[in-house]
Amino acid sequence: MRKVMIVLTIILIGMLIPVGFSANDNSQAVITYGETTHTNADYKNTVDNFFKNQAGVDLKNVDSKIITASEVNKISSTITGKTYSSSQIYSSALVDLNENDNLEVSVDKSKITTITGDMYLSALKSAGITAGHVYVTSPVSATGESALAGIMNSYEVVTDVEIPDTVKEAANNEIYTQAEIVKNSDVDADELSKLVDDVKEEVQVNNVTDHTTIVNIINNYTINNNINITNSDIENLADSIEQIQNVQGDINSYQTEVSGVFNNTTDQAQGFLGGLFN
Repeated sequence: MRKVMIVLTIILIGMLIPVGFSANDNSQAVITYGETTHTNADYKNTVDNFFKNQAGVDLKNVDSKIITASEVNKISSTITGKTYSSSQIYSSALVDLNENDNLEVSVDKSKITTITGDMYLSALKSAGITAGHVYVTSPVSATGESALAGIMNSYEVVTDVEIPDTVKEAANNEIYTQAEIVKNSDVDADELSKLVDDVKEEVQVNNVTDHTTIVNIINNYTINNNINITNSDIENLADSIEQIQNVQGDINSYQTEVSGVFNNTTDQAQGFLGGLFN
């Protein structure tokens, strides 16, 4: 009799849980295609296959947006001065908030050559993003620098909350700064990402805003961990981390607005199940 009751309970759960709790609910997922990828059928098919295999979602029902060169240039021009043409935007991303317990990033390492999953993770956390599973790929080899613009755009679509421009610039600056250091030195990308994460944590915990103090924290970290980067690299990292510190007010405001969206599905499901079993 007990086994029968358990089976009936499981059936009832399947019938009563709202559609929003389904692992295959694609309303909580968005794809952003680099415009070069989107205009080439073979490129788009390659990217779509990666997303289908990795995320296991039905792409037919997933919203999508195109990230243009002008959108990427709007950010890059204020950071590195680089200008991209419409034939250079390959990186594409899928943001899936159905997996919203923790923030996770999966990068196609066979195609994304410079930016690692940890770098995206660090930059997104800097922007106040704490949940969802992000998948990043490209149909051809690409640095992945332009993908962050698409990822943050996806979060805006799926949460219906705008990320402040100041926060976007700070997060993108973090990505670009690390990318330049990796490309121009022998430092390991994951090692550099850990350095940035640890320094940011110390800076935030102690509410450090002074540039020289941040430089000293980074310098001490490089010495203690035997990381060989130039003084110029240290200065650039300090500028990036200082910028993040200076927009903490905007980050906190964004987190307040979006926290209900990030936690809504998980909290409702737990409350529903808890009430049912009680």
